[in-house]
Amino acid sequence: MFTGIIETLGIVKNITQEKDNYHFSIQSDITSELKIDQSVAHNGICLTVIAIENDIHTVTAIKETLDKTNLHTLTIGDSINLERAMKMDARLDGHIVQGHVDETAKCISVVLENGSAFFTFEYNSKKNNITIEKGSITVNGVSLTVVNSEKNQFSVAIIPYTIENTNFKNFKVGSVVNLEFDVIGKYIARLMQK
Repeated sequence: MFTGIIETLGIVKNITQEKDNYHFSIQSDITSELKIDQSVAHNGICLTVIAIENDIHTVTAIKETLDKTNLHTLTIGDSINLERAMKMDARLDGHIVQGHVDETAKCISVVLENGSAFFTFEYNSKKNNITIEKGSITVNGVSLTVVNSEKNQFSVAIIPYTIENTNFKNFKVGSVVNLEFDVIGKYIARLMQK
């Protein structure tokens, strides 16, 4: 379980393939605090640490994960948002994030305002995922509030701190991101379908 509050950015140092699986080696300033078998969110994807060497940790993504996330777009040198699992005795600063990506979305607009930026993302409405205005959404692992919600797209307003301390600073029109829709909203939507 995560909160959507990014701890640090990691840098992809190596990508290797083993059958249908891909191993991603990530350099970060939290690696020294990680343990083998620990869950860490990488761009919002809960992945298990399988190896640690100096300041680099390695995680594995299976085909199912690669097919449903933006991991397959990563290249060596890319930055990736990292968050360790939340502690039960800590404040929930973002919202409840499972680290289970529902689908990817494409950035269709970036508008810089005086002191903030608005990003608009388009997703596949056929998957029955929904956003609501003032509701929560996780984009590449970042807990955000929806400021504009339409059938297959939504916008978020980002403060400069978030842009500088996450990989939002690299987003442009056409960027593919991971989405995790609000878990409470997902359960309500499923009940309404029945």
